[in-house]
Amino acid sequence: MPDASARIESEVRRLLDSIGDPCAVAQGVPMGIGEMGLLDRVHAGPEGEVEIDLRLTSPACMMVGYFKVEAERLALTVDGVRTVTVTSDTGLDWRPHMMGAAARQRRRLALLRRGGPDLGARGRADAAV
Repeated sequence: MPDASARIESEVRRLLDSIGDPCAVAQGVPMGIGEMGLLDRVHAGPEGEVEIDLRLTSPACMMVGYFKVEAERLALTVDGVRTVTVTSDTGLDWRPHMMGAAARQRRRLALLRRGGPDLGARGRADAAV
């Protein structure tokens, strides 16, 4: 049986992936922030304190406030969570290869359907599929 911290981290990650990334939705490839690679870290401490570190796709991301509010709201619904702290980076580190494999494939196929370049499995034009 997993310890309480591992259970909380797993459940929080699952719930956070229900937060849709609006840019992905706008591009016709809906995916949650976990699948998009925007969850850098989820840590649950022994007293039910949860820390969530978000990774942004751009310094100009206007959704960071929404992501933070929703992440805190959802994490607080998990049994055993007492406090939640959500932070975000500067939006300079995210790369397409940080997305989940299934998400990268859906994105690749959507781009190809629209006549875009084949970005390969790693999300780069020079990458092999």
